[in-house]
Amino acid sequence: MSNYVLVTYATRTRSTAEVAEVISEVLKARGFVVDVKPVKEKPSLDGYRGVILGSAIRMGRWLPEMTEFIRDNQAKLNEVPTAIFTVHMLNTGKGSVNHDAQRAYTVPVRKMLDPVDEAFFAGKLDPSKLSFLDRVLTKIMVDDQGLRVGDLRDWEKIGIWAKKVAV
Repeated sequence: MSNYVLVTYATRTRSTAEVAEVISEVLKARGFVVDVKPVKEKPSLDGYRGVILGSAIRMGRWLPEMTEFIRDNQAKLNEVPTAIFTVHMLNTGKGSVNHDAQRAYTVPVRKMLDPVDEAFFAGKLDPSKLSFLDRVLTKIMVDDQGLRVGDLRDWEKIGIWAKKVAV
């Protein structure tokens, strides 16, 4: 089987894209040939031995273009090792309550496929890149839920996951 892996992602402000790019660099160092593509391009799955899907969270869910891509490609995704990762600003806690909240993000995804691995990473929140409505919602979440603004991505954690993910 080939060493070709697809890393595709859904993002709003490029934070998830940057995580996907780091994952691809680690996979390349492991000997894989990696294509990194935004899911909006609707990449073909032909010729890949594995797929990694990543999405940001909006309103408690994966972005709709990613869930649509999974639905449209469900049969092919279930034929190859497929791993998933979620990027969200509230992915910073530990413990079973946080783990259950994180897994809730991917329930609709796991109904369509059985990932070989799943990871949750904190993201980057730069209000200057958000729409007016998203800035208002962010302000509410900062005040009500303790959401933090800034770059909270743990590059070491992301790299460790990419070194072990089985695609």
